[in-house]
Amino acid sequence: MIIAVDFDGTIVEHKYPYIGKEIPFAIETLKKLKEDKHTLILWTVREEKLLDEAINFCKERGLEFYAVNSNYPEEKKNHDHFSRKLKADLFIDDRNIGGLPDWGTIYRMINEKLTYEDIYSEHDTTYESDSKRKKGLLGKLFR
Repeated sequence: MIIAVDFDGTIVEHKYPYIGKEIPFAIETLKKLKEDKHTLILWTVREEKLLDEAINFCKERGLEFYAVNSNYPEEKKNHDHFSRKLKADLFIDDRNIGGLPDWGTIYRMINEKLTYEDIYSEHDTTYESDSKRKKGLLGKLFR
């Protein structure tokens, strides 16, 4: 899969424009995802010097991305049809609906092809049986 990963609030605590403390297991999980042959793209609002700091932070910890704020390393803003929209299979970002799961859960979801619903049902003993419960996010919100 092509996985786009945010930096502030996802890899490190959100202290923008400074770099916060590394979120536990973020770098290790991302390195494991690379070992598993996933393509990682750093997708962040940071630019110029602040972006270089984020890239160097990751490199110093042994994590390098396939591309940064682009679909491929050679992509430039002046290319024909340049778009800031990534063609990724998955986005890991602290601004997800429901927030950022811990990195162990993120890895399990990717590796085992689990959904939030799968994870939620593992831990919720009050969860109704499959035949009685409503499906999807709205079903959970309005049950």
